[in-house]
Amino acid sequence: MFTGIVREMGLIEGLEGSDAGVRLRVLAPVTAAPAAVGDSVAVNGVCLTATSISDGILAFDAVPETLRRTTLGLLRPGSEVNVEAALRAGEPLGGHIVQGHVDGVGLVRSLEPEGDGMRLELETPPEIRRYCVEKGSIAVDGVSLTIAGLGAETLTIALVPHTLAATTLGRLTPGDSVNLEADVLAKHVERLLEGRLAG
Repeated sequence: MFTGIVREMGLIEGLEGSDAGVRLRVLAPVTAAPAAVGDSVAVNGVCLTATSISDGILAFDAVPETLRRTTLGLLRPGSEVNVEAALRAGEPLGGHIVQGHVDGVGLVRSLEPEGDGMRLELETPPEIRRYCVEKGSIAVDGVSLTIAGLGAETLTIALVPHTLAATTLGRLTPGDSVNLEADVLAKHVERLLEGRLAG
């Protein structure tokens, strides 16, 4: 489990493989220092298992299912990524409950200055937007964010200066793809209500 509070921006050091599977090597010394092989780490919001750790570099294997459902296959050596180690017992839940199980990919429509921050508009698949409410939570490339508004095909998010500085979101441009994870609580509520209405 994660919180969506990014602790470090990592750098893709290597990416080997094909659609059949990819090995990612991520330079993230802050995250790597206390990590062990087998630990879960979110990379741009995707929960991955560390397969090796050396000199501040974490290695992960991404299988075809992961590549189909996320933007990991679009990364290249030198790409910056948001990195978060799994939440440990006793640590504060500063964002919201994030599983690292990406629901789908959104498309950046715009990123415009707004006061000291920026306003991000994302084209969002209906199967994700159905779980979104104004002032509710969503994870975008692993960053816990509050939804500022909903359109027919989009959602908007107000990004504060700290988020712009501490994550990759301030570098987005129109046309970029991002990983989206809806609030897991909304999905469970829907499932429970389906059972009651059917019964």
